[in-house]
Amino acid sequence: MRVKGKPTNALPRAGRPGLAWAIPGVLFFLFFAIIPMALVGYLSFTEWDGLGAPTWNGGANWSQLWNDSTMRQAIGLSVLLTALTWLLQTPIALLLGVWAAGKQRNRAILSAIFFLPLLASSVALALIWRTLLNPNLGLAADVARWFNLESADVLGNPRGAFLAIVFVAAWQFVPFHTLLYQGGARQIPRSLYDAASIDGAGTVRQFFAITLPQLRNTIITSSILMVVGALTFFDTVLVLTGGGPGHATAIVPYYMYETGFQAFNLGYASAIAATLVVVATAVSLLLVRLTGFTKMRSTREGM
Repeated sequence: MRVKGKPTNALPRAGRPGLAWAIPGVLFFLFFAIIPMALVGYLSFTEWDGLGAPTWNGGANWSQLWNDSTMRQAIGLSVLLTALTWLLQTPIALLLGVWAAGKQRNRAILSAIFFLPLLASSVALALIWRTLLNPNLGLAADVARWFNLESADVLGNPRGAFLAIVFVAAWQFVPFHTLLYQGGARQIPRSLYDAASIDGAGTVRQFFAITLPQLRNTIITSSILMVVGALTFFDTVLVLTGGGPGHATAIVPYYMYETGFQAFNLGYASAIAATLVVVATAVSLLLVRLTGFTKMRSTREGM
């Protein structure tokens, strides 16, 4: 039986959730993001040692920031770390993710072992690697002895310390991005590979003609997370190298910590923090704009 042209057993259309459902998320974002950022913005125009009341000093901190050679060095190191992080982690995570997407049992077991670094904290992993790279008692000392190297002090060398940070960061976070690529690879329709096999395409040809194009959206997502994460990288640098030797590994987040919590110049540290927030936000928005992230469509659409 129909009523006004509609079947009587038609289910009611679900409406949009009410605004009340957004209140917990809005409050969380307000108290843990908006208000702290506003306070940092205010403190960036003050002189404060963390004990007394902040004293307004106008744009003195920003003027100092503009002429700070150490800050320029920290920015350069952060940019270099971001570039090396992307260049190293992306191809490794992509290949491992595609490989781990296979159905064989041995791949599942090896993947579970490989993802173990994701379960440990950054501080714990940095402590482990600092011990391994100890020039007297660690693995670095044994390697230097095996290959008759003059010095095993990797963390005492500016270039070696920086490359150690890049390596440890990759060792910890490649499994996370591998998970992204593994999930993306498993969503690729098997029919595409079957059709390519019929046409005579080999494994390498299938990878470049099917897998890479189908993982375009995943590559964009992983890259944005990787770049923003590298710009805000801190805890591993603090524990592994302490910004040294000298300031050879003092990237912007560490320089902010050093200024605020070692020199007790929290006003200037707030200016550095505000700069970091603006730059990280601008870079992420630029990546979204250039890659067409907001216009992404499902790669399975039309199939």
